[in-house]
Amino acid sequence: MLSLNWNGKQRRDPQPVSLTLDSIIHPGGIDYPQENPLNRLYLGDNFALMASLLDEYEGKVDLIYADPPFFTNRKFTARIGRGEDSRKPAEWQLAEGYGDSWLDLDEYIQFLYERLLLMHRLLAPTGTLYLHLDWHADAYARLLLDEIFGPDRLLNEIIWTYHGPSPIRSAFNRKHDLILSYTKSDTYTFNADAVRVPYDQTTVKTFASSLKAGFGKVPNLERGKVPEDWWYFPVVARLHNERTGYPTQKPEALLARIILASSNPGDLVADFFCGSGTTPLVAARHGRRFLATDTAFRAIQTAKTRLVREKSQPFGIFLGDETRKKETGLPSDFTLSGQEISLGPKAAPVYWELDPDWDGSTFRSYAQALQPLRHGDIPRSLTLPPRSGKVCIRSVTADGAQSEFALE
Repeated sequence: MLSLNWNGKQRRDPQPVSLTLDSIIHPGGIDYPQENPLNRLYLGDNFALMASLLDEYEGKVDLIYADPPFFTNRKFTARIGRGEDSRKPAEWQLAEGYGDSWLDLDEYIQFLYERLLLMHRLLAPTGTLYLHLDWHADAYARLLLDEIFGPDRLLNEIIWTYHGPSPIRSAFNRKHDLILSYTKSDTYTFNADAVRVPYDQTTVKTFASSLKAGFGKVPNLERGKVPEDWWYFPVVARLHNERTGYPTQKPEALLARIILASSNPGDLVADFFCGSGTTPLVAARHGRRFLATDTAFRAIQTAKTRLVREKSQPFGIFLGDETRKKETGLPSDFTLSGQEISLGPKAAPVYWELDPDWDGSTFRSYAQALQPLRHGDIPRSLTLPPRSGKVCIRSVTADGAQSEFALE
């Protein structure tokens, strides 16, 4: 079998990190309080985090979707604020997104290789991996996956095609990504009926005029067909309702097809480069459990906000040896009157939440307020439950600053 070699190729022993349960989020107060959420977000380096998850999850993840950096050697910025979806760049506010810069191809391939090895260990014997890349490195990734999974474990080479403007004038416009799908064994989940699509109207008309059109085979036109291995889904453009402003956000429809096809309700779905949080959002929407990690606080906060907006089941947020510093809020930012907490005139968060019975350690979010996607203002008050103890408030501003303080 062919294998890929590069300078520095090695199978490093991953060093686990200690995981701290930072918070448990109960969107809209659902199932409050719950001590052991099945759904989890992790902030930290995914190589160390995956190593830490082996004790609990090795061989137990049913589906992994991986959308790593593409070896573009670019730095991607996030667009924040209400103007980010406009067509006027002067109105955009930019913030740090994520980096995709490397010393050379060897460094990138080693980065990808050692993480794919851990994903293979976490994957269940009947599990499936979908690796999403583009023309920069997909050829190398195919050889890596052949080495780790075996070349006979390739399930599909999927083309995701889309449209949009392009400055290229010296070649054909590059308007597709590649998704490599590998199974861990020859027994795996594939729910064909869950992802069927209607036949093209030309096909319907052809069979309506002549049953011999299919060389003796008549398809079930009402049931539809299993999609081909090339998929068209629009990218998440500026004016789409699901847009978050996080760079390279993937469309929900793309993840829905993958999750519905290759997992069942109650299965565990993981995304170790979760970015804007599309995978955990769609997994929760369809009754799957999720694990998702990212190195950036903005990514985890974006995923958290989307899950709260969706009113998903409770989920935990864990820190991997990286306690994020929380600034001390000013007492004038919030006021307490009876069972109602209100924003002060100086407060301008895009997200805030409260723990009505704070223990000084894990933040248990009972109520949340979010800035609406397109129009309107963030709710200025939240209501405490009838029986409350020490109240703690967390807030996040558009630039990503998080503050926390307790009301005595």
